[in-house]
Amino acid sequence: MNQFKVSALKFRPKEFEDVVGQKSITDTLKKSIQTNQLPQALLFCGPRGVGKTTCARILSRKINTGINTSNDFSYNVFELDAASNNSVEDIRKLNDQVRIPPQTGSYKVYIIDEAHMLSTSAFNAFLKTLEEPPKYVVFILATTEKNKIIPTILSRCQIFEFKRISSMDIKNYLIKISKEIEIKYEENALQIIAEKADGALRDALSIFDQMCSFCELNLTEESVSKNLNLLSRSIYIEITDKIISKNIPEILIRINEVIKNGFDPHDLIIGLSSHFRNLLISKDLETTKLIDVDQNTRQILVEQASKIDVEILIKSLDLTNECELNYKNSNNKRLLVELTLMKVTSLHFNGEKKKLIPTINYINQSKSEKVIEKYQKKDIVIDENNFRKLNTEENLIKKEDLIKKSTGISSLSISSIKEKKEWKNKKINTLSFEKEKDEKFDEKDLLNIWEQFYKLKKINKQENIASILKINKPKLITNNFIEFVVPSEINKVELEKELFELLDFLKLKLNNSMIKIKIIVNKLDQKKSFIYTNEEKFKKFVKSNSYIIKLKEEFGLEL
Repeated sequence: MNQFKVSALKFRPKEFEDVVGQKSITDTLKKSIQTNQLPQALLFCGPRGVGKTTCARILSRKINTGINTSNDFSYNVFELDAASNNSVEDIRKLNDQVRIPPQTGSYKVYIIDEAHMLSTSAFNAFLKTLEEPPKYVVFILATTEKNKIIPTILSRCQIFEFKRISSMDIKNYLIKISKEIEIKYEENALQIIAEKADGALRDALSIFDQMCSFCELNLTEESVSKNLNLLSRSIYIEITDKIISKNIPEILIRINEVIKNGFDPHDLIIGLSSHFRNLLISKDLETTKLIDVDQNTRQILVEQASKIDVEILIKSLDLTNECELNYKNSNNKRLLVELTLMKVTSLHFNGEKKKLIPTINYINQSKSEKVIEKYQKKDIVIDENNFRKLNTEENLIKKEDLIKKSTGISSLSISSIKEKKEWKNKKINTLSFEKEKDEKFDEKDLLNIWEQFYKLKKINKQENIASILKINKPKLITNNFIEFVVPSEINKVELEKELFELLDFLKLKLNNSMIKIKIIVNKLDQKKSFIYTNEEKFKKFVKSNSYIIKLKEEFGLEL
């Protein structure tokens, strides 16, 4: 059996033209050689697997052999792994070797890989040699972490920034390799590999080798997604289509299938967030270039984005992002994901609401129809003005019974209590609109109605608000303007929560729709309630009785 050679080594570029995704750098290096303007110290920096060492090797060969010759001068190239040779002694040995000129060829090339791993003292020992090397020496430093290299080294090098390789470039390179070694493939399968590599061609080639073994030389989207434990883009497109069609049951079924296939719901939410982001970008033809996908997929995204409003996409992104943040702390993670997708789907209902019980408007309408029907039997003409008079406080109170009969809710249930509270507010608001003329009132009338509201709060067991209402008496400043003084900001905040209900009550009982209330905090009362520290208490006691100091010292007391 022949020894297997990994694709990353088998297909390592031998020429600048074969380097993927770094055209600007390779063109610069070629022109530098042609014009004989190559610096003696170069720094190649960038992410892993993007071609730094490869370009360094091609360059070291080219400067000795020339552009068009094929002679091998590899013995003039010295590679030093700075990760394992990072001491001062290693750099001193390097400095000694630099003094010896090449026996053949024009240059000696030193490639120092992982240069950021050199110690500070090693860097300092290397400074002089790097600044003024012999004419026959070229240093190429390669690193993934440029920030860890000291500034004095950076200033002596010509810096080349290698970029991440786009998924399209990686995909095209994988297609080229697949054709060369005669492997069957689906383009979407190679796209998944390219995206998984995250801009590193070496990683993409490693995954490619793994997939070739697993898929038996037939790379399909389904098999690659399954082996890499990734959800394919088609799933996100399908779920989004179901969201647009407001098909919640189908969405829940699809989530269940995803989980049954062994995928984490968290991955589904992360993927959907990215998909919604891509849809948002696809709303404008100018920004679609920012999506790193093939033309076919880009067209699908543009078509799907046209069916969703920008506002809905932004709200959907907000919901999925919130789910992603809360996922770790959630006890029921599956429910959190399902609930999030139901919320996202509900954004597409355009204001439609499912009515499980009769609403207030429906009850009002049915009651109105009964009242009109009753009076029409007596040959009484009912117009809009007459009906307002018929819809009295008594009728509004009876609507509680109508809710109970129409919904079957127990009068002691939480739902019925909420309904009664709504009807109570409805009663106050409705009757306050019926006042045709504002009546004057004095402070005595105000105190009387204020007392009634206080008693109402006591009956409802709202002791906190009731106690605040009894702290002071309200003052009538002008005809309609009332001031009420409280001792602290906390009291003010609590009372402001009940302010709308209090105002409605006063307006209703005093027959005046122009009433306004201002809540004021008494700063003197705030000072009275100031809490003293132990030290302040002690000083106060000392002022009143100086013998307390002797008592403290004699018994060794502490504050």
